[in-house]
Amino acid sequence: MTGPHTAPAATSPPAVVVLDVNETLSDMAPLAVRFAELGASPLLAATWFAALLRDGFALAAAGASAPFAQIGAEVLRTLLDGEDLDRGLDDAVDHVMSGFVELDVHPDVPDGLRALSAAGLRVVTLSNGSASVARRLLTRAGVAQHLEMMLSVEDAGVWKPAPGAYAHAAGRCGVDVADLMLVAVHPWDVDGAARAGLRTAWVNRTGSAYPAHFRRPDVEVASLGQLAERLRSRPPGRG
Repeated sequence: MTGPHTAPAATSPPAVVVLDVNETLSDMAPLAVRFAELGASPLLAATWFAALLRDGFALAAAGASAPFAQIGAEVLRTLLDGEDLDRGLDDAVDHVMSGFVELDVHPDVPDGLRALSAAGLRVVTLSNGSASVARRLLTRAGVAQHLEMMLSVEDAGVWKPAPGAYAHAAGRCGVDVADLMLVAVHPWDVDGAARAGLRTAWVNRTGSAYPAHFRRPDVEVASLGQLAERLRSRPPGRG
């Protein structure tokens, strides 16, 4: 892996495991039901989230930033405008956004976080959303105590996958970026972290192919528990 730093061996334990939140920890499938409850196509849920990320990335590329919830609500407003809804547009936007903050974690997350903690690893989250949403999600799942910190790009001033977002996490953790391992389901996040000098792990729960135009992850796993096993199976240290 190339980058500003030379990373230690990919499967030796990192100093800090940095977990993405949206989709990596949270199960966003129930949002499709929220769209259906409005009278809209449930397929719009995926379109909405993709457009939300697109606009967040566009701002980051232009050197700007806006809160995740603000972008999400505005994208919803444009996406739902003109749809045959069972309520007013403002209420429809509120219905979807309130569902977002009530999501649960994927089934593998609680045991996976416990296993990472039991392995003696420092674990934090780094989300393009707010830290309060991550805290609510993980508190409801009963595993918030296994996280050292819950970080948000709102404090970095730029969204992932811009390098500044990952540098912010390194600074808050008091380590070099090469000592972080970014864990995500999104290849764009894995690629961005790799280019910023982090080690990376891709959580591939669905058995998907990895896009060839992105830098490949150092580790590919099917669950957080499997990641803990991979890291625990290696002796501590840099080699």
